[in-house]
Amino acid sequence: QVELVESGGGLVQAGGSLRLSCAASGRTFSTYVMGWFRQAPGKEREFVAAIRWSVGSTFYADSVKGRFTISRDNAKNTVYLQMDSLKPEDSAVYYCAGGSDSSYNFWGQGTQVTVSS
Repeated sequence: QVELVESGGGLVQAGGSLRLSCAASGRTFSTYVMGWFRQAPGKEREFVAAIRWSVGSTFYADSVKGRFTISRDNAKNTVYLQMDSLKPEDSAVYYCAGGSDSSYNFWGQGTQVTVSS
């Protein structure tokens, strides 16, 4: 089992920045890729960004490309999501997830991000 705990959410004005953290514990070797997803009220959960633990390859949704940066600290088993130039439409609950390229098997509890206009 892998436990994922997110932190760093909050309220920020449009144009501001936040950094989310996701600390992984347990059988972390069973996760090959870590991702961030988000879900706004009344909307489907959507992919935001992902990173492969070993080689550090990164992937982004078009909506955040150039504004968000995903990174990892292997020694701390922690993944980060640096969010810059935030927009009101970025407001959502952000979830950290871990798994393989084909499926995410482990999910965190989520952290709220609210961007005011």
